[in-house]
Amino acid sequence: MSLDLTRVVGEVGEMLSRFKAGLNERQAHLQSAIETAHNQTDLKKLREKIARAAWPVADPVEALDCHYPNPPLPADFTVIATDGSHIDVDRHRSTRCYLLNISSVLLRYGADPEAILDSHPRVYADDSELVIAPDGGEGREQLVEGALLGIKRSVEECKRLAELAAELPAGSSSLALLDGTLVLWGLYQYPEFITETLLDKGFLDCLSQIRKLNKDRKLALASYISYPRSTDVIDALRVALCPHESPDCDRCPSGDKSCEAVAGVQDRDLFSALLAPGERSALFIGQSSVVRKHYGEHRVYFFYLRTDEEIARVEIPQWVALDKDLLNLTHSLVIDQCRRGQGYPVALSEAHEQAVVTLADRENFWALVQDSLVEEKLPNPSSGKSQSKRTRWV
Repeated sequence: MSLDLTRVVGEVGEMLSRFKAGLNERQAHLQSAIETAHNQTDLKKLREKIARAAWPVADPVEALDCHYPNPPLPADFTVIATDGSHIDVDRHRSTRCYLLNISSVLLRYGADPEAILDSHPRVYADDSELVIAPDGGEGREQLVEGALLGIKRSVEECKRLAELAAELPAGSSSLALLDGTLVLWGLYQYPEFITETLLDKGFLDCLSQIRKLNKDRKLALASYISYPRSTDVIDALRVALCPHESPDCDRCPSGDKSCEAVAGVQDRDLFSALLAPGERSALFIGQSSVVRKHYGEHRVYFFYLRTDEEIARVEIPQWVALDKDLLNLTHSLVIDQCRRGQGYPVALSEAHEQAVVTLADRENFWALVQDSLVEEKLPNPSSGKSQSKRTRWV
């Protein structure tokens, strides 16, 4: 039975009425955010106050209302990107396995243009691939499925990106792009040996490989977040507005809510007002605990970028942020990619198309597994739930 939309029409109407009623208030809060950003003239004092805050917010490297025009493009340049999809372990199937499909895209512009698009599907079924176990057997092994499989996929995307980067010619100017954040947020819920395996020896090792390639070429790395919902910079404005020297919302006296002047505003709202098309914002440093503890030279910086279509968040490692040439290369190439891709980086769009695994693909994959088991005369049991879904009984 499909969703009966007639039963929710009234509730949708009520939702829109509440949205309209709050428009004026949200606009007033946005104006307060703009004025607060302009008024932060003592950056050192603000950063000291942010350091004393009880929760992590964006740490501004420069004035909050700084904005930079789009730098010129190099004559010849290359953009590489990867993306991935996966088929998760299905506990209702007889065979425990999963599939990762990692795509790769290389787009070369200039005197010798070239486009190379590919994907690399791989099935993981060995016992050693289905779990991550601690060294020495101390601790409980973790099954690679669900959220943990998503993190592993991010690591494999970065590995493929490092392989692509290593094939770039000496003397070239290039940008390596990932979709989404550089911060592997989901690791906080897992034991430390998972972080060591997937982050320290995986994701960060790949970033180190890419950084080393700058010895004989110009190679920047960035991740692109479309239509971000983050409030890291707005939270920094909340700290600025707080009357207490050590802001702590949990201990804030009732009624003392100066920070509510910017409530409901998102970072993209603020920078939509502060930036002209093609401009980027000031640099900010992310303050997540996993980054502070593990990332080191790859500490995550970010800036906001106004493309012709949206406000995007671009995350870069510290070694890109502190190198003016690499920072400008990232800025100009991301803007160029968005203009070529109708609002979204074309390299990432093509990478997604190469990597996507459709519902039909998933069904065909499991049918292939099942047929192969039958052909080899191997046991092929499945759960009653799985059989019920594949059989119409009414």
